Amino acid sequence: MRKHLKTWLLLFASIILFFICTIYIVNKKVIETSKDLIYTSTDSIPFCYTAIVLGAHVSDTGYPSDFLKDRLDVAIELYKKKKIKRFLLTGDHGKKKYDEVNNMKKYLIENKIDIGDIFLDHAGFDTYNSMTRAKEVFEITDAIIVTQEFHLPRALYIAKRKGLNVYGIIADRRSYSSINKLNFREKLAILKAYIEVSLNRKPKFLGNKIPITGNSYLSFD
Repeated sequence: MRKHLKTWLLLFASIILFFICTIYIVNKKVIETSKDLIYTSTDSIPFCYTAIVLGAHVSDTGYPSDFLKDRLDVAIELYKKKKIKRFLLTGDHGKKKYDEVNNMKKYLIENKIDIGDIFLDHAGFDTYNSMTRAKEVFEITDAIIVTQEFHLPRALYIAKRKGLNVYGIIADRRSYSSINKLNFREKLAILKAYIEVSLNRKPKFLGNKIPITGNSYLSFD
């Protein structure tokens, strides 16, 4: 009995060790392949046609969370400095009562952004869906990805593997109370994204093409 228990414990420990090593190796690879694409300044980042602004939580009243507000503010700065021409606002609008993208659009319009330069991706349920749809639905070829530093390596890795020419801009403009928890979760999210890219998983929805160079109203609901 004890011998069997010892064998099972050794097997369990080996599986855990293998899982931890896999997470470490994959995270290191993703971070290494993305680090030279990340910028801290909107002045130094190269011009791209589109800013892809990744969605985050909005309140019941529709106001952006700190994470999302900072992303939008950095994207607005890129636009006003003529580093981009168009916005792709991609986030979760899977339910009528929860709408990240239209509230993102509202924030940009309140900040004097031309509505004709704003495109909405209502099915950006996660980073993998957002990047795949950016390529396949919106026909984006080059873009600046706007999100927080912890999130950029994964977003850039997926985008590059999908054939996009991308850079990333760090949108951290304050300290976030949940950042330690998010950093831990991101390690698992990177592993998930690595598997999804390797398997070339199809996004949840595709639909008709809406070229980013065309009419933005086609992306509105």
